[in-house]
Amino acid sequence: MERKELNDVLQYALENGMIDVKYVQEQIALNKRKELIEKHPYSIWKGKEGLWHTYLPDAEKKRIHKRSSTRQGIEDIVADYWKAQMENPTVKDVYEQWITGKLSREEISVATKNRYDRKFSECMEVFGRRKIKSVSEYEIEDFILNIIHEKNLTAKGYSNLRTLIYGIFKLAKKKKYIDFSITEVISDMEISRKAFRRNQQPDEALVFSEEETDQIIQYIISSQLDLINLGLLLAFKTGVRPGELAALKKEDLLDRSVDVHRTEIHYQNEDGENVYEVRDFPKTEAGIRTVLIPKQALWIVKEIKRQNPFGEYVFMKNGKRIRTYSFTWRLKSICQKLDIPIRSLNKIRKTYGTILLDSGAEESFIISQMGHTDIKTTKNYYYKDRKSMRQKIEAIDQVAGL
Repeated sequence: MERKELNDVLQYALENGMIDVKYVQEQIALNKRKELIEKHPYSIWKGKEGLWHTYLPDAEKKRIHKRSSTRQGIEDIVADYWKAQMENPTVKDVYEQWITGKLSREEISVATKNRYDRKFSECMEVFGRRKIKSVSEYEIEDFILNIIHEKNLTAKGYSNLRTLIYGIFKLAKKKKYIDFSITEVISDMEISRKAFRRNQQPDEALVFSEEETDQIIQYIISSQLDLINLGLLLAFKTGVRPGELAALKKEDLLDRSVDVHRTEIHYQNEDGENVYEVRDFPKTEAGIRTVLIPKQALWIVKEIKRQNPFGEYVFMKNGKRIRTYSFTWRLKSICQKLDIPIRSLNKIRKTYGTILLDSGAEESFIISQMGHTDIKTTKNYYYKDRKSMRQKIEAIDQVAGL
């Protein structure tokens, strides 16, 4: 029977007194009560003294003991408790509803969910025990200001936390747990820039200097040129993200360019195991791009194809795709052997971005190569001073008038 036809039948039955509405309502209430009792995580038992017992969850004591003289009485206690919880869940309960919904709709990846979960545990574990209906606008503002101070958050760290707060309280309003707008609460807040920790590092910690880059490249060329080392060389010459490098397929590596449209993601599954998967789209929409390879680096492409002519992925070992951590470990090992400060694989990308900016290339070309939406991103987050102290001393010595 079609839904419309069923609705028509029910409407006719109601209008003609063929359905006992009161009886139906009673049965619905009984079924809901039964569902609440069946979902109760603790057992219900009869003690030797003749009383009925169970436990209820408790935020402070983890659980509290309840008793009644009849089974009906103890089941009423259980049903009333869980009904109240459904009508007034904790902040953490609403967070779980929000994050589970986004994951099931594939709005976020498992890796993003894991990152959000870590941020919630770091900043909202205690606040998350609050009943959502008891939280006022002032208390949200007070919580945000205090947690920024207590956790010494950077502006980016706060931005990540704010995403969770928006998600939780927007959903809470839709479910009518609250009646205020979290967007208005946060927009009305006054947060000083001084409240945030500045995560400042010297330029030499964020990029490889000209001398260090030459040392690493020469070391790789003079050593065993396996696919991992060739991958590091390709990263220096293209500036692709670590996950993009590890996810390249055979058809992506052309003679003069690299087509980027997928990336490796990392997350922990339900068993706590690390999972590395290839996602068929990059970090951002701008990340879908064709990266040109300089003429002097074409030998790298030829050598990669020679060593792995038939593999599905560009970088493979023993029939399996080489993960990002293999490139990271190799770079770390090379830095240690050359007595160069250890830096992450992403610092190669920052180095590449700095080289492009220093070269005077057109801004449109730079953002295309980097996969950025605008040049501000490259200039603000990627441009660093790559000159060594020796080069800086030579430069200052040549300045006239000093």
